[in-house]
Amino acid sequence: MTTYSARPVPPAVLKELRERDDAGRPAVPFTDSEGGAPLRCCLRRGEPGERIALVSYAPLRRRAAETGTDPGAYDEQGPVFVHARECGGPRGAGSGDGRPDGAVLPFTDTHRVLRRHASDGRILGGRLVERADRFREAFAAAFADPEVALVHVRAVEYGCFLYEVRRD
Repeated sequence: MTTYSARPVPPAVLKELRERDDAGRPAVPFTDSEGGAPLRCCLRRGEPGERIALVSYAPLRRRAAETGTDPGAYDEQGPVFVHARECGGPRGAGSGDGRPDGAVLPFTDTHRVLRRHASDGRILGGRLVERADRFREAFAAAFADPEVALVHVRAVEYGCFLYEVRRD
């Protein structure tokens, strides 16, 4: 059985994004008065009163730099919410853990798109998941393909990157 994990934006990358994002702009922290923003640093929804920032993030470009590949036309950047300061990442076991042992996958309370990618960043397909009880099935199907290196979970309405899932 394949196991996989939801991964927040890595701490070293967050440090950079809080200074200057992937679009070259400085982060502009603000107090979230309403809460509910999907925080990519700790894979949970923000709470009212937290200091957060909306920054531009290019996950495939950063992966390409790590692996020596070229994301080509798939290089994209988009907005992500993060804590304005270091937050310590996901809380406790199961916070964002996608293992099939019953742990919770973050942000599956509504429909999402799972976009499958090869190791070089090419898109291998996507799947709309409309119900919370269908996510594990969708991840199992994605990772049954040996060419799939990672899956991006994205918001349907805005297309925003929420988090990456990789095999353990």
